[in-house]
Amino acid sequence: MGARIPSRILTLAGLVLACAAALWGCDGQRQGSAPTKEEARLAFPGAAGWAAATPGGRGGEIIRVTTLAADGPGSLREALERKGPRIIVFEVGGVIDLGKQTLVVSEPFATIAGQTAPSPGITLIRGGLSIRTHDVIVRHIRIRPGDGGEPPRSGWDTDGITTVGAYNVIVDHCTLTWATDENLSASGPRFTGESPEEWRRGASHRITFSNNIIAEGLAHATHAKGEHSKGSLIHDNTSEILIYGNLYAHNYERNPLFKGGVRGAIVNNLIYNPGPRAIHYNLQALEWGDVPFENGRITAIGNVVRAGPSTPNGLAVFMIGGDGDLELYERDTIAMDAFGASMPLVGRYTAGPAQILRRDAPLDLPDGLEPMPAHAVERHVLANAGARPWDRDAHDVRLLADVAEGRGRIIDSQEEVGGYPAPVETRKPFDPAQWNLDTMEPLTPEAFDSAARARGT
Repeated sequence: MGARIPSRILTLAGLVLACAAALWGCDGQRQGSAPTKEEARLAFPGAAGWAAATPGGRGGEIIRVTTLAADGPGSLREALERKGPRIIVFEVGGVIDLGKQTLVVSEPFATIAGQTAPSPGITLIRGGLSIRTHDVIVRHIRIRPGDGGEPPRSGWDTDGITTVGAYNVIVDHCTLTWATDENLSASGPRFTGESPEEWRRGASHRITFSNNIIAEGLAHATHAKGEHSKGSLIHDNTSEILIYGNLYAHNYERNPLFKGGVRGAIVNNLIYNPGPRAIHYNLQALEWGDVPFENGRITAIGNVVRAGPSTPNGLAVFMIGGDGDLELYERDTIAMDAFGASMPLVGRYTAGPAQILRRDAPLDLPDGLEPMPAHAVERHVLANAGARPWDRDAHDVRLLADVAEGRGRIIDSQEEVGGYPAPVETRKPFDPAQWNLDTMEPLTPEAFDSAARARGT
């Protein structure tokens, strides 16, 4: 059954949609002036981070997804398996049930343009997306794996989206909820080669996670370890990763978790209702063995943390555990508990020897990134984050209303919040004349179907 939303929440959600319409325009087009030369070299207007200039599938074959079937002719899986540069567009909207078979991207130079789908867009359920190559752009897709109807601790665990030893990857304006492992993660081999530089090249690097909703990881669901409501895991030695402009909501922990030796930046994110850990770092000696520890290096600017009904008293924004040190540059953080009082900035969650080493200047920050002040972040993220801000689905509206009202909680199953979306199919031919094929931004209001345009007003 599709989710039903109380009228009280719909009224509040109208305010959120109005903000989105102001940002994107009532026809779904992002508002702004003509692109500068620097912007023209980006993957798309507003692309940020060390991966910002990836071409994705630019200049390649346009592949049309014409079916909601999990595989076969015209399917998303078939499009992802094609070789060569490709831009994947959608002539169908609705729900793709992956049947617990995660999609794998192993061929490079691909753009998945979820913005081209007719309303209500594309939602993947009962599976996720694993990126194991380079130069990939994923935009405006919803991924909601859920528990697939399996019993607790049955061993089915899947991420919403994960990168595995990948590079030059952007995941932008996606919605990632109900995963039984992480909602969104970056990973790869912990050690490849002999030196730290080789380790970083073997792990995921040059990764951007921007403007996403990362929410409601399932707690006591199908993961074999039991509790596993996790936002994002940034695995050991991942480098040049930017986490920017995202909403993390109703995740028990890993909002995000940075593992040993990670280098990157977390900027202008809104973290709402974390459990006992918001942002944390952990290098585990058992996993590193005899390998000398590498310090983590994180630059954190302009983030907002708000406690919610599932947040324990006394939670610190940045917490450290394990055995390796974290070098941290932090500025302009807003963090409030449920009563509006300031939260502690740093804390510890294991008895290990690890320390947070405060630094006076940014450590790793991509060129061209201009953080907004923290006081502007919440309004911006609520209007902008997630798939298709001009055409929200019921679950995204509900989540945004939770944040705006200070409501909601960590859940164990998607059935607690209305269940998987209804399998309704819509169709609209893709017209390349209505799109900038270099950036996959719309050129005309007609690029979006009438239903999407109506929802954006």
